[in-house]
Amino acid sequence: MVSADKHLTLDLRSYSAETNSHQHDYHQLVLPVSGLLDMTVGQYSGKVTSQHAAVVAAGENHGFAGSDDNCFVVADIPDALAPEVERLPAFISLSPALIQYVCFLHQQLQQKNSASSQRQMLLLLIQLLHEQQDEPLNLDRRITTARNYLDNHYCEPVSLSYLSGIASLSPRQLSELFRKQLGMTPQQYLIEKRMQQAWQLLETGQLSIQQVAEAVGYTSLAAFSDRFRKHFDIPPSFFRRSGK
Repeated sequence: MVSADKHLTLDLRSYSAETNSHQHDYHQLVLPVSGLLDMTVGQYSGKVTSQHAAVVAAGENHGFAGSDDNCFVVADIPDALAPEVERLPAFISLSPALIQYVCFLHQQLQQKNSASSQRQMLLLLIQLLHEQQDEPLNLDRRITTARNYLDNHYCEPVSLSYLSGIASLSPRQLSELFRKQLGMTPQQYLIEKRMQQAWQLLETGQLSIQQVAEAVGYTSLAAFSDRFRKHFDIPPSFFRRSGK
């Protein structure tokens, strides 16, 4: 793992009722799962509840005290990885889409995930937060074009050469710039998009596993199942065994 990821963590945490105050040299996102957390971030005071999250910029003094029974998704993010986090307000109301994504993260953190998978989920979370604040990430327009294409065509075959043509870049330029600005390659972004959508479709239980595979761009059920298992450490059939 590169040095920029030194403090990169994504995990579940609970907080005591005692008030604690400190600061650290990395950004932190505190997202609700259950319970309540009273927080002060710099000069601001607020609560992390079922529909509200807290953003602590690197170096910002903050204090917190939790309710008796609480659980939060907490992301520690190196400043070098996502310096734009400091532009977000200290307390954010979560949209339905973000609440759903926090539930997704909670489910994932109950499974074993690789560091690279957590990194991708974190970067997509930051992207969603900025978009909710009507403050899109300051991306090169060519990367925006490529990302938007992947968002709208993730269920179709997408080659790097085709995507680079849409973005008016060479395949090598696209890969390097995409990774620099979004923290992952176009292929990794496409896989993450497909896997997230597959998880949501499997949870509804309305489609067969074969139909889910086809809905997210896989013609081979075996290839889809293998990718899903590698990504989440559980097979797609988990949702059927668990009654979902």
